[in-house]
Amino acid sequence: MSTRFIAMEGLDGSGGTTQIAMLKAAFEARGEPVIVTREPSDRPVGALIRDHLRRSWQDVLGDGVFPYLFAADRRDHLDCVVLPALARGENVLSDRYALSSFAYQAEAHGLDRVMRLNQDFPAPDLTIMLDLAPAMCLDRILARGSPRDRFEALDQLNTIAAGYEAAIRAVSWPIVRIDANGTPAQIAAAIAALVWPNG
Repeated sequence: MSTRFIAMEGLDGSGGTTQIAMLKAAFEARGEPVIVTREPSDRPVGALIRDHLRRSWQDVLGDGVFPYLFAADRRDHLDCVVLPALARGENVLSDRYALSSFAYQAEAHGLDRVMRLNQDFPAPDLTIMLDLAPAMCLDRILARGSPRDRFEALDQLNTIAAGYEAAIRAVSWPIVRIDANGTPAQIAAAIAALVWPNG
């Protein structure tokens, strides 16, 4: 079987990080080589973005730079992590990819503008969209008790949910929605049935 580049998308609190770890385990159980990565990445530009999202850079970076930082991080992430792994024969699972940029940045910067910054990047072979109502996502975020970033408030989650809907309509990538209102095991089973439809 050829290697695949799969992106996991959804609102904060929808369970993407949990599900990507479970999907990785499913790949490994089948003996298929796999790596997990994420965006913002763990590379230098991604680290800068993460610092800003934790609010420590608010007085240094204006919001206008965000689409460019994400695009730069994505270029570096592709060149140094994703594409080399695929070339080595490894499947790549990414916790967020370009669809997140479209959803999170469209209101402030315009969907067309953000999409143009990302137009040269390859689409994933499959994007899994975890569907969960913003209010339920916020309940999960509050339950975990960790510090929240700037996007983890109900008004922001509602705006981003609308951004995802607009982005999904605008792209031609293979995107499949998965109902994320269930137990982690139930959601993982639905994802596995999608990734391996023949069992």
